[in-house]
Amino acid sequence: MKRYQNLLMMIAVVLLVALPLWMVQKPAPGPDGKDVEIFLGADDQAKNVIGNIAPGYRPWFKPLMEPPSGEIGSLLFALQASLGAGFLGYWYGSAATTARIRREQGKQAQC
Repeated sequence: MKRYQNLLMMIAVVLLVALPLWMVQKPAPGPDGKDVEIFLGADDQAKNVIGNIAPGYRPWFKPLMEPPSGEIGSLLFALQASLGAGFLGYWYGSAATTARIRREQGKQAQC
């Protein structure tokens, strides 16, 4: 039962972070008419360079969900990274504990 409680808690945390972000409206353009972006990442810089090199380039596909702002995109990336790190840390800790228990059982069997 406790295992399912932990899983439900993790799903609830992800939903509490993600759902409000999907419901946020894009901010109004700035006074110069450009979209307001505080954080620009390497993806945006690469897109600008590609636009300078090949002005007629068209992307192969469109994203399924466009975050309302760069901050939300950064938050989603950080959430993805933290979930991946948590999963890898859990797996590594579980594997190390399993190996330690097997070693201890092997020593007890030899005695």
